[in-house]
Amino acid sequence: MIETRLHILLAEKRMTQKDLAEATGIGKNTINRYCNNTWSKINKEDIDILCNFFKCEISDLIIQIKIKE
Repeated sequence: MIETRLHILLAEKRMTQKDLAEATGIGKNTINRYCNNTWSKINKEDIDILCNFFKCEISDLIIQIKIKE
């Protein structure tokens, strides 16, 4: 399963989803879907914007959680 760590990055910066949407130009609903991992696809431009904003690598933003069988 693929998930974002956006909610963690926001908490580390003590920011709200609204603050992030205003700072990046990414829509509030989109930010909310990324934070709650209810997205079905991620726009690659959004990934670039978020990585630049948080000064992080993609692997800091998106992780793969291995499901035990």
